[in-house]
Amino acid sequence: MFSKILIANRGEIACRVIRTARAMGIKTVAVYSDADADSPHVRLADEAVRIGPAPAADSYLRAEAIVEACKATGAEAVHPGYGFLSERESFARRLAEENIVFIGPPPAAIAAMGDKIQSKKLAAEAGVNVVPGYLGEIGSTEEAVRIAGEIGYPVMMKASAGGGGKGMRLAWSEQDVRDGFEATRREGLASFGDDRVFIEKFIESPRHIEIQLLGDQHGTIVYLGERECSIQRRHQKVVEEAPSPFVTPEMRRAMGEQAVALARAVGYYSAGTVELIVSGADPTGKSFYFLEMNTRLQVEHPVTEEVTGLDLVEQMIRVAAGEPLGFDQDAVRLQGWAIETRVYAEDPYRNFLPSTGRLTRYAPPPERRDAAGVVRVDTGVAEGGEVSIFYDPMIAKLVSWAPDRAGAIALQAEALDRYAIAGLGTNLDFLSAIAQHPRFRAGALTTGFIAEEYPDGFHGAPEQPETQRAVAAVAAAVAQAEAARARAIGGQLGAPLAPPDHWVIRIDGEERSVVLEPGAAIVDGARLSLALAYRPGKTLVEAEVDGRSLALRLVRRRTHMLVTTAGRQRLVQALPPRVAALRRHMIDKPAPDLSRFLVSPMPGLLTRLFVEAGDTVEPGQPLATVEAMKMENMLRAEKRATVRLVAAEVGASLAIDQVILEFD
Repeated sequence: MFSKILIANRGEIACRVIRTARAMGIKTVAVYSDADADSPHVRLADEAVRIGPAPAADSYLRAEAIVEACKATGAEAVHPGYGFLSERESFARRLAEENIVFIGPPPAAIAAMGDKIQSKKLAAEAGVNVVPGYLGEIGSTEEAVRIAGEIGYPVMMKASAGGGGKGMRLAWSEQDVRDGFEATRREGLASFGDDRVFIEKFIESPRHIEIQLLGDQHGTIVYLGERECSIQRRHQKVVEEAPSPFVTPEMRRAMGEQAVALARAVGYYSAGTVELIVSGADPTGKSFYFLEMNTRLQVEHPVTEEVTGLDLVEQMIRVAAGEPLGFDQDAVRLQGWAIETRVYAEDPYRNFLPSTGRLTRYAPPPERRDAAGVVRVDTGVAEGGEVSIFYDPMIAKLVSWAPDRAGAIALQAEALDRYAIAGLGTNLDFLSAIAQHPRFRAGALTTGFIAEEYPDGFHGAPEQPETQRAVAAVAAAVAQAEAARARAIGGQLGAPLAPPDHWVIRIDGEERSVVLEPGAAIVDGARLSLALAYRPGKTLVEAEVDGRSLALRLVRRRTHMLVTTAGRQRLVQALPPRVAALRRHMIDKPAPDLSRFLVSPMPGLLTRLFVEAGDTVEPGQPLATVEAMKMENMLRAEKRATVRLVAAEVGASLAIDQVILEFD
């Protein structure tokens, strides 16, 4: 066994690998860029080596810097995590040249599966179902249009070396191909250094299901069940679970055996995942097709760990050291249900715009592990740390396990409400809304779930009357506690003579009358039991209202509070009745009219402008392209107008809401 390994990664996955290595008695070496000098993974490791400035191309993607760090520290092996160099064949070969063990599959297997075109050909030869499509190189938009027409719409255009949702576009028509083919090529080149694109049939009502594989260097390969990863946004997974509510034991066996056959055909060992697209419209479950093989640890591996009881990182390390697995397929058992949500620094209320900045508050929900349930938080950030523009915006992975799916969903929803993050936008409300959604709870999933259920964007989970009453009761109790504190410390301007028992609670403009009594609140005449322990200044309030446990996040503003629970953010004011009566005579200030401007919806790079001053634009016409996280975002005209002023130049780094064009 190794005595010291280096983790060629950062953030959550680096912390994850370090924890397992420490449990195995293995010393660890972290690497870091200038942006990550104070990150948790650096502090958690036994040693740490600086490998360059903030941009990944100058640090985490520098194979030679990793090799030099291994030599300097005496690390015998490298775990690549996921992303960065994890699927770079040349990196694995470079390590081998220096007699450093790569904790992953052999280079030949990485090469075989890394090219999506070649991997599909190999899969077909191995007897794996493949999606109908064109796997040759496509040289022009006109050729792409012809091929798409022959396959039949809808089709998916994909960068050959793509992954993580980058370099993928769905085309429902010839115009979609014309609009998107060149952009797909550019994204492939920018993200992966490869502009080849292939086209395949888009499976309608598709479910994204993947098979986790594990193999050793002695010929044993097993599959560890499946994961359902259908909840996606822009082809990026948002929620994953194991097992899938759609997959039957017969499907699982068929998928698993095909995945093992493919792995055996390329001489695979270590952990790996075969991704499949499954037609949800086929009740027999036989319509499943190979998408790609990820020759690394997946982001969503914790759900497989929770239902199998295996530590996949430990297994990878043992396999790399030459140890046999020690179990066969018959020994694999799936128990209970696990769900993972990805907590991202993004604002779902603003079309999921990336959100960067400092974590002024970071308090994950309490972890637990017992026979009734598991709450697990895999994270790589800490309070006071910064979410940078240079890397993936994932803050954490929140994992829940229970004996059944309903229990796992309930634990997930409770934990999401108890996650406290401030300083930047997060998708916590969106994740909570999904966990509560009737369609999600029924397991009726497709990769179009988010687009279908939130066609006009996300505006919070639907308000439930009982939740709004509970929020009103808690808001009144909070207001009373703060009024009592103001009176107790004395001398504060405007402090009431005594904390009132009667409050008017305005929630998003709707008023509710709340009268507080010991252990209860009367909301609009209905008596609710109420218990909470609150101290002024707390940002997370735990309460029990009519026997229902609630966790509410509070953000105070000058005249109101933002109260978030159950996936919805509410604007709340707590007013004494006499003040509320006067408040009704006040005129609300209208929002400013921004319709005369095209503004950048996110921080990014202005890569293209399609118009100039004096041009008349029509609804839907492309105006500009903004690149963020190496993905191109097309900005289009919302109405007919004339361009008065071009306020930004191509190549400019744009801030959020920065004006690009002004219209007459």
